[in-house]
Amino acid sequence: MKGKYLLYKNELTFRPRRRPSPAAYVYPIECVYPRPKDWYATIYDPVFKTYSLGDLQFNIGLMNDDFSGPAESTRFPLGSIIPIMASVVQKTHQPLLLLLEECVAATTPELYPESTMYPIISNKGCLLESVSSRSKFEPRQKSSEIRLSLQTFTFAMGEEVFIHCKLLAWDPNGLDSTKKACHFVEGHGWELLDNLAQSNLCDCCESKCKSRRQRSVASEKHGMVQKAVIGAFTITDVNS
Repeated sequence: MKGKYLLYKNELTFRPRRRPSPAAYVYPIECVYPRPKDWYATIYDPVFKTYSLGDLQFNIGLMNDDFSGPAESTRFPLGSIIPIMASVVQKTHQPLLLLLEECVAATTPELYPESTMYPIISNKGCLLESVSSRSKFEPRQKSSEIRLSLQTFTFAMGEEVFIHCKLLAWDPNGLDSTKKACHFVEGHGWELLDNLAQSNLCDCCESKCKSRRQRSVASEKHGMVQKAVIGAFTITDVNS
């Protein structure tokens, strides 16, 4: 997806002899379509299977101001709020809680060792951007969704920006310091999105949120992690 358009790219390869002989030529093909107003990308297709949980399908995208539909623009002035929503479609299995384990901004749709990255969420669910901005997790409407109001930042202004995330669908009864959604609230400190009474799970956001040294095979069956990419979008100077 790029702006108001959907781009499908492929290559037509002519190879007169069997592999591994080189191709005689490779011809790029690109089809461009107007993006439907109510469309936003699923992060993979087809649906994948998880152990004893049935089918899961993850979605993530830029939303409009009230999260009622996809964003109508991919240009955001510096200081404005970027609404982001992720969801997991849960079919026949037990209810799961959707979390954002990690998100970083980059200028490329793929991450490479040399990529310049800007951390947004790290340390197993800590919204770092909430410490110095108006960024926050919004109250949940349902356990299978998570909404993030992200204030724009100066990283890569004027360039295409992509946000790379790890989405975690997890047993709602299995929250701990490595399975959580925490944001910083001025005057209160770090708070847990799903239960203020358990905000002590966020105490490690200032240090290192460590996984348990030993994890049973059974605990691995409580959820699934999936990588996702949002973008491209552009952060613009308010004076431009």
